[in-house]
Amino acid sequence: MILQALVRLYEDLAAQGKVPQPGWSLAKISCALCIDGDGQLTDIVSLQEARSDGDQTDLGPRSMELPAAVKRASNIAPNFLWDNAGYLLGIDGKGKPERSKKCFEACRQLHHRILDGVDSPAARAILAYFDRRPAPAADDPRLAGYMDALLKGANLVFRVGDAFPQNDPAIREAWQTHYNAEEGAVMQCLVTGIEGPAATVHPSIQGVRGAQSSGAALVSFNAPAFCSYGREQSLNAPVSRYAAFAYTSALNYLLADKNSAQLISGTTVVCWAEGADPAYQSFSAAALFGAPPPAGLTDRDLWTALRCLAEMRPYTALPLDPDRKFYVLGLAPNAARLSVRFFLQNTFGGAMKNILDHHERMRIVGADHAEDKLVPLWAMLRQTANQKSKDKQASPILAGAVTRAILYAAPYPAALLEAVMIRIRAERDISCQKAAILKAYYLKNSHKDCPKEVLQVSLNESSTNIPYTLGRLFSVYEDIQNKANPGINTTIKDKYFNAAAATPAMIFPILDNLCQKHLRKLPKGLCINLDKQVGQLKDILGEEYPLRLTLPQQGSFYLGYYHQKQKRFEKKEEQ
Repeated sequence: MILQALVRLYEDLAAQGKVPQPGWSLAKISCALCIDGDGQLTDIVSLQEARSDGDQTDLGPRSMELPAAVKRASNIAPNFLWDNAGYLLGIDGKGKPERSKKCFEACRQLHHRILDGVDSPAARAILAYFDRRPAPAADDPRLAGYMDALLKGANLVFRVGDAFPQNDPAIREAWQTHYNAEEGAVMQCLVTGIEGPAATVHPSIQGVRGAQSSGAALVSFNAPAFCSYGREQSLNAPVSRYAAFAYTSALNYLLADKNSAQLISGTTVVCWAEGADPAYQSFSAAALFGAPPPAGLTDRDLWTALRCLAEMRPYTALPLDPDRKFYVLGLAPNAARLSVRFFLQNTFGGAMKNILDHHERMRIVGADHAEDKLVPLWAMLRQTANQKSKDKQASPILAGAVTRAILYAAPYPAALLEAVMIRIRAERDISCQKAAILKAYYLKNSHKDCPKEVLQVSLNESSTNIPYTLGRLFSVYEDIQNKANPGINTTIKDKYFNAAAATPAMIFPILDNLCQKHLRKLPKGLCINLDKQVGQLKDILGEEYPLRLTLPQQGSFYLGYYHQKQKRFEKKEEQ
């Protein structure tokens, strides 16, 4: 299903002229080798161009359409018309001069196989370059200013006079003939169903964060245990050369686009809709990943658009069809290969409904959850990691499981609750987003010990839930202490917060005694008001405190504490 969807995307992109035709690919080129009609190297020039990343602008390689790159491991395999300095110049950058000579010779032979007999001045100039140029060429003074980049693997391309040979019609035709004539076992493609030459090795995928810079494989077989019926490598699951080229080209296109590729705790996520309309990618990135809203929409507009699409109604301000097929793919690096974290196939409206339901569950009172503000997935996952450690990212496995749960409208993983509980206990506090996660978790993963009456956006003063009321009482006790001892270094929250949430019967009698001492330090009117709040909460609790609270009951405790604390802040703002 993944490859079929990507092949359809490639065909949509190819119809729009956004991706190369079979046999061609986009390559990152740093320099051009300038040669004259006799094949003499006349100069080397930089092709780097300015690129902007936020507020910073720097130089980077130029993206050029060139003959498709070969798949390399440790073998010697040259590219046509472009490659690194080892192949085009015979320069050794890895301490293996003999290998560099072989690379140059292999590149010379490839160009002769393709260009011999081609009636083109550019073709003759390139062949003359290879025939007259001895390898290695590291001592050429024209290369001195570029040697650092060349030794690090920068790619080069030929330029004959003022033109690039890949634009020469005769050379393009020669390359296309060579590409189409490559041998391959004729088999039925598992993606398209059409018989044709099967790809023994699939092209590489580039742009997945953490994977090899040279690219990684989405489909590959490299051990006898993975093969059957005598079929080796990718022939074990035959995919035609066209389908292999198409799906990798489409995926590389998505990974190079910031609007469609997002990084969530080590998982690279791409999304697209049938028809290759980028508006769907931009909107979904804003709805789930916190990217800027498309077309200048406000947060309120984003909520309105989400609700319209979730109800399978079009949103007038954006040309989005809720019935359009929509896909989300999560990829993670695995050495020289890629692993699929998740793959969603749904209508666009169905996917947006699942995202909207998640945001509705996450709504809670607090500064971080202002009205109509969507909490991006990365901000939610950040609450599961220690922000004071070197690695501030959430677990990649947890990130993939949470994303999958949101997109599939499935229960949240238990690891999400465990990670948030650990952070609350370690920090002895509950932030706005941690409270939102607790609320969302138990709304989706319902439990009798954390009922809906405590899973509200703001304080539920009519709730009689014991753990929830204990959390509220602890918050009132903390407020009384802060008013009685302004600026105190160690509060009851620092000493007793975790124990009060787990074993109330052991801690709350101590807090009751401390409360009476703190009340005596307050002015009479304030003392009466706060004592009245304590009395109302104790009336709900009864005579005895629970010995222990279960994990869901502790969630109710934390929400009660958080809601009561936010209510106090609201009163201050009103005053």
